[in-house]
Amino acid sequence: MKMKSLQDALYNWLTIKVVSDARPDDTAAKETVELFEEILVSDYHLANIEITTDDVMYYVSFLQEGESKKQRFPREVIEVILNQINDEPDKYCNFPAEEEE
Repeated sequence: MKMKSLQDALYNWLTIKVVSDARPDDTAAKETVELFEEILVSDYHLANIEITTDDVMYYVSFLQEGESKKQRFPREVIEVILNQINDEPDKYCNFPAEEEE
């Protein structure tokens, strides 16, 4: 899966990462984060990806081919999916990994 732009890939990764961090038992969210991380690394050559926040923004800093870069995203945009899940949790059940015996 190839994202149209680095910004799209970071947006998708950050959106699901926020959900995954808030729902550590949600294996589908975790697997989706891993998929987008693979895209960021293999397609866009990112390393040392870090997230910081303030009241208004998420900041994603990273190295891309040795160059330090940073992008920012409004919290209200990134947290839309998490807010939907929190508002209607019965529509978004967790699917934890099946225990192996």
